[in-house]
This record gives sequence, structure tokens and C-alpha cells, in this order.
Amino acid sequence: MPKKILLVGESWTSTANHIKGFDQFATATWHNGAVDFLAALRDSDYAITHMPVHEAPEQFPLTAEGLQAWDAIILSDIGANTLLLHPDTWLKSQRTANRLTLLHDYVAGGGSLMMIGGYFSFQGINGAARYRNTAVEQVLPVRCLAWDDRIECPEGCELQQEIDHPLLSNLPAGMPWLLGYNEVEMHPEGQLIATVSGTSHPLLAVRNYQRGRSLVWTSDMSAHWLPPEFSRWAGYRQLWLNCLDWLTGAR
Repeated sequence: MPKKILLVGESWTSTANHIKGFDQFATATWHNGAVDFLAALRDSDYAITHMPVHEAPEQFPLTAEGLQAWDAIILSDIGANTLLLHPDTWLKSQRTANRLTLLHDYVAGGGSLMMIGGYFSFQGINGAARYRNTAVEQVLPVRCLAWDDRIECPEGCELQQEIDHPLLSNLPAGMPWLLGYNEVEMHPEGQLIATVSGTSHPLLAVRNYQRGRSLVWTSDMSAHWLPPEFSRWAGYRQLWLNCLDWLTGAR
């Protein structure tokens, strides 16, 4: 029986204004950053459901029972406000459950949570992802900074392994470069697995929190921080399998 994983985030809508002399028009395009991730894990022991960002405000579970239906939950490039502001609260001024608190309790009770980096992960662009000092941050192996935490590496940066750990087992040599990540600080109870080479910045870290587990990968799962060379790398699938195996207790 495949284990059930909920991936929340990794989508966005872009708008553009086209000006041609006197005339102009606007277009909108929708983007899915999870395509390579979902394709890589399609024939695996994990049944992954992708909840795009625009669906999360209304469809992300509002009860502990709803979260417990999942063996692990992945938050990737989705800001805290999207989970905090259910349409009933935002549009109708009604009370709804605090889903960041629900995620904390889900992990504390034995669930598993992974946060993957991006412009709206950790603290994010202009500090707008806003996970610092939240209930979700309490369960992570890292702490969010109080400001815009993006580190752009247009020249490329690489993973530096710090300890032997199952998360990095069975990976082929030649892991490609990354083009950026979120800068965070280690929590005293977290375990640092890998840093960004030439820095002390965590790239991969884990933590056992009460009865559950948490894991962070502070770079992206897709463009632009994770280039096509990385998603085509022979170890791309194995890296994510290692993460899910550890989160769900298979390792």
C-alpha cells in the first residue's frame, strides 16, 4: 500500500502587460513547479497528491483528522498567509482553525513535515513568507531569520556533506550546482546533514520533534534555484526518495 504524501504549494500565476505603441493587452499564465518532482516519484512507494497554492486556502485540511490522513506533508514555496487566511476568515470575518497550529500538533503527534525552499518558504522574499515565530517553525530543525532570507547564487553553489546520513545514501557522484537557497539558522535540537559549500548555511537538516519528524531542504525543487541539470541528474529521484523514506520511518 503506497504511503500518502501531500505536497502543498509549488505553483504560481504570472501576469504581463504587453504594450505595442498605442495599444496594449494583458495576459496571465499558470505555472506548476512540481512537474519534475511528481514525474520522478510517479512509480514509487509513495502516492503524492499535489495541492497547488490557489487551492490551499480553501482545501488544506481544517482539522487534525484531515491532516492525519497523510503519512507526510510537504510545504514548498507557499507562504504562511495562504494557510492562515481561509476564505471564511479573509472574506467573511469568521473564525477558522489556525492551520499552522494544526501542523505543529500533527508533527507532535507523530506526523512528518518537510519544508522545501523558495521565494515563499521560511521567511522568503521581503520577509513575506512569514514562518518566523510560528507554530510551524517550532517543529523545524532550523530557525527562520527576521528578514528577507534569499541567497542568490548566479555563479552556482554546491552541497557540502557534513555527516553520514541515510538522506545522502545511494546518490551518484556529480550532484549539479544550485542557484540559490533560503538562509536559516540551526535549531539546537536539529541535526545538520549538509551545508552550502563555502558557508555554514544549512542546506539539508532533520529533527525528531516529540513523536514526529521534520526535514528541510533549503533550496528549491525546481527552477529557478534548482536548474534543469539538477532535475535531470540521475540522483534527483533518489534524493527525494531518501527524504520521504526518512520522514515516514522507512530508514
